[in-house]
Amino acid sequence: IINLPEFLLNFTLKMEVICSTIIRRHSNFQHKFKAVLFSTNVGFTNIQKEPHSFEKEFLTHHINTTPFQKCLLSVGSAVTSLIDPHRHDMIACLGEVSGVQALSNIYNEMQNNPEGAAVLKDRPRINSNTVDLKSLAKLPKNTFGHVYLKFLEDNNVTPDSRLTVQFLDDVELGYVMQRYRECHDLYHAVLGMPTHMLGEVTVKWIEALNNKLPMCIGGALFGALRLRPKQRVLYKNFYLPWAIKTGQAMPLLMCIYWEKRWDQPIDDLRKELNIEILKLPR
Repeated sequence: IINLPEFLLNFTLKMEVICSTIIRRHSNFQHKFKAVLFSTNVGFTNIQKEPHSFEKEFLTHHINTTPFQKCLLSVGSAVTSLIDPHRHDMIACLGEVSGVQALSNIYNEMQNNPEGAAVLKDRPRINSNTVDLKSLAKLPKNTFGHVYLKFLEDNNVTPDSRLTVQFLDDVELGYVMQRYRECHDLYHAVLGMPTHMLGEVTVKWIEALNNKLPMCIGGALFGALRLRPKQRVLYKNFYLPWAIKTGQAMPLLMCIYWEKRWDQPIDDLRKELNIEILKLPR
C-alpha cells in the first residue's frame, strides 16, 4: 500500500533536486560564457543587434534548456508549487516552461491593439527605479496611481519582488511574461483585491480567464484547496462568481499601458475595464 502523502513528498523532493540541478548547471554555464552570449546572441530569437535594456537583462539571466529538460522542469515545478505555494521560483519556472502558446496569443493580441503595441514597442518596466512612488503619493486619492501606491503600503509589498525571466528563448515572449509578472500588483489594485490567500486565488481566476496562461489556470483551480473552511464559503458564494463574471467581461489587461494611466480617475478606469468592485454582505 502506497503512503500517498509520503510518496508525494519524496517525489516532490526528487523533482526539486532535478530542477535545481538543471538551473544551477545552466546558470554556471551562462555566467561563464556571458560575454559570448552578448556578442553572438546564438540560440535566441528576436534579439536586436544593439540590445534594448530588457534584452540585456534577458540575455544575462537566460538559461538554455532542451525540450526534455523543459518537460522535467514543467513537472517538477508544478508539483513543487502545488505542495509549497511559497516557492515563487518554482511558480515562475512553471509559468515560463508551460506558457509559450498562451504568451504567443497574448503577444499577437497586443500587436493588434494600439495601446498594447505601444507597450511592446516601449517595453516599460514596473519597479522602484521606473515608477516614481513619491509622485504617485501627490496624486489625488481618486486616481489609479494613488490607489496603486495605497495598495503597496497597505499590503506591505514592493514592485521589486518579481523574478526575471529565465527559460523562454524568444525575447518578445520573455518580455510579455516579465510584463505580466510586474503588472500583477496593478491588477490587485484596480480590482480592489488584497494579497491574502482568498484575494490571490480570486485574482488568479480573473487572470486565467483573461490571459489563458496555464500557470494562472492551475493557480485558480488548485489554489482554492488551501483555503480555510470559512474562506471556502465566501469563495464559493461571492468571490468565485464575481471573479468569473469579471474575468469574462474584461478586455485583455496586458494591452493596458498602466504607466500612462496613473492620473486617470480609478472609477473611470474600472468602468473602461468593466470592473465592478466586489461587495460583500455585512
